[in-house]
Amino acid sequence: MKIGVISLAHMHAVGYMSAINQLEGVELTGIWHDDAEAGGRIAERFGTTFYADFNELIGSGIDAVIVTSENVNHVRHVVAAAEAGKHVLCEKPLATKIEDAQAMIDICRANGVLLQTAFPVRFQTSVKRGKQLLESGKYGNIIAIKGTNRGRIPGGWFLDRNLSGGGAVIDHTVHVVDVMRWYMGAEVTKVYAESASRFSNGLIDDCGMLTMSFDNGVFASLDCSWSRNKKFPTWGDVTLEIVCENGTLSIDAFNQKLNRYSDETGLEWDFWGDDMDLELIRDFVRSIREGKREASVTGEDGLRAVEVALAAYESSESHAVVTLR
Repeated sequence: MKIGVISLAHMHAVGYMSAINQLEGVELTGIWHDDAEAGGRIAERFGTTFYADFNELIGSGIDAVIVTSENVNHVRHVVAAAEAGKHVLCEKPLATKIEDAQAMIDICRANGVLLQTAFPVRFQTSVKRGKQLLESGKYGNIIAIKGTNRGRIPGGWFLDRNLSGGGAVIDHTVHVVDVMRWYMGAEVTKVYAESASRFSNGLIDDCGMLTMSFDNGVFASLDCSWSRNKKFPTWGDVTLEIVCENGTLSIDAFNQKLNRYSDETGLEWDFWGDDMDLELIRDFVRSIREGKREASVTGEDGLRAVEVALAAYESSESHAVVTLR
């Protein structure tokens, strides 16, 4: 199987390329990036071809693409790939507008190709184990969930709303909302949120707090922020406290690590556990090979998560509860 990567804008791009090179029978055929010098360096590092035009990459005989461009550019890259009959794994958030996300879903379906949203947290062992325990019935019905997704402020295009579509709220809401939806098979019906700029000199929202109601009666909260200091590991945490009828389930998706402290670097994490990027790519490849009609994490999953993030922005501006359709 031949896979190409469209853009190196997102930090996960290199992780995905490393994952491709670990899978038997899968080839990283080429990459495109709008910075030819940077793209050429990375292509050389991974022993692949750099393409100056992403349409040339799409037309190079590949089977699938991984889209890791700036959020606002996802739609044009996904549409181009789908029209050429290529399966697509697209970085989250799937899009910055509901209509763009729907257009991506529609064009992939019309052309008979998979559209998978890149939610690697679903493939982490403790997160998967949490779903198994909840489905076993041992804990009874879920009553409420408290989630966190706090990291370091990324900088670059992430702080340009014209490219990112928003800051910490859209960046860090979608991961945890996706896990909540996956666990419960339920949809968010109401959102109230507060957001602010405390770490980016007013450039963009970098901290937020969401409260959500689901259609199964569950109440949830989410701390989604870029509040970690400059010496902290890039992706600060993903945690869930799930309060059930018969107990509380605590999940820490980034606890397969050793903490290493020094005066020079502060805190560093030495991971010994899961490679979520690898498992995500493995799942994407498996779905293509098995000829599945839908990915395990669909475009619709990506759209629903974006809906919640956009509702959070609307609520933050209006200081009122927003009801989702």
